[in-house]
Amino acid sequence: MATTYAIGKLAKLTDTKVPTIRYYEQVGLLPAPERNAGNQRRYREVHLQKLRFIRHSRQLGFGLEEIASLLALQESQADSGEVQRIARNHLDEVRDKVARLNKLEQALSQLVSCCGSGQPHDCQILSVLADHNLCQHEHEGR
Repeated sequence: MATTYAIGKLAKLTDTKVPTIRYYEQVGLLPAPERNAGNQRRYREVHLQKLRFIRHSRQLGFGLEEIASLLALQESQADSGEVQRIARNHLDEVRDKVARLNKLEQALSQLVSCCGSGQPHDCQILSVLADHNLCQHEHEGR
């Protein structure tokens, strides 16, 4: 007989909260598990492997729609071109976020350094926050 897991054990094995596992079932990322005579969910190895896949994908920042597509491609053993396209698009999004965060870091660094005396009347931070036109760096929201 194949190994089965209660939801708590599956949660522990994958470091995933029970409500998250139920949510993944609800949105179709995890197939519904069989139930035992006591109506408890019984998860199999396929659930464990899919949940590990989902968790790792989430750690890499993939969205649920992307993960659903990747899982479907994995199941269909599709050409890796589509998998690569999804991963490449995600990489482009990550690089864009990094660039925006770098600009944000520069703007905040400049903002923090403009206030050297520690005296409220000498500090430009509040003035710059109140008037975006005083900001010397390009960043999102301008």
